Amino acid sequence: MDSFGFYIKLGFDHISDFAGYDHMLFLVALCAIYQLHQWKSILVLVTAFTIGHSVTLVLSSLDILTIPSNIIELLIPETIFLTALNNVIGANPAEVGAKMNKNYAMALFFGFIHGMGFSNYFKALLMDSSSVLMPLLGFNIGIELGQILVVFFIVCVAYLFVSKIGVKHREWNVFISGAAAGMSLISILENKIW
Repeated sequence: MDSFGFYIKLGFDHISDFAGYDHMLFLVALCAIYQLHQWKSILVLVTAFTIGHSVTLVLSSLDILTIPSNIIELLIPETIFLTALNNVIGANPAEVGAKMNKNYAMALFFGFIHGMGFSNYFKALLMDSSSVLMPLLGFNIGIELGQILVVFFIVCVAYLFVSKIGVKHREWNVFISGAAAGMSLISILENKIW
């Protein structure tokens, strides 16, 4: 039961579980500002997020870094809200340089926070803490496969609405980012840390 494939499936199921929609919602907000022809920027952005959460997942799973789960459960919707807000009033994805670097740095930093959320789930399911390396690698691969699927779906839906149906990209971005901001604000207000 503790095979490498088992942990890949756990990671994939965790990211694709609609009950834990917060990670999917973050990816939606992260990609809302981009168009299909900007696939390289999307790839770098998602890679920055991946690096962030992978590092934190490793540190947390090895008990090098520990943050109480109630704080993480508050910070995750805050990352969604700030990403959505940045989409509407922040950097223009068509521009290069400092503004794009800010988006990448933000994705990396927010990846650190989301990694803590992944790690709490992972540590709860870890069968044997003495052999954490292979389960950790499998779980992380599963998360990445799930993220790739979610991002691919988001970009395809955006392409359909913008290129085929004729929705203006700015309207698409404002609608999707606004929805993500609203959902995350509800989570922030419902959080028990207050």
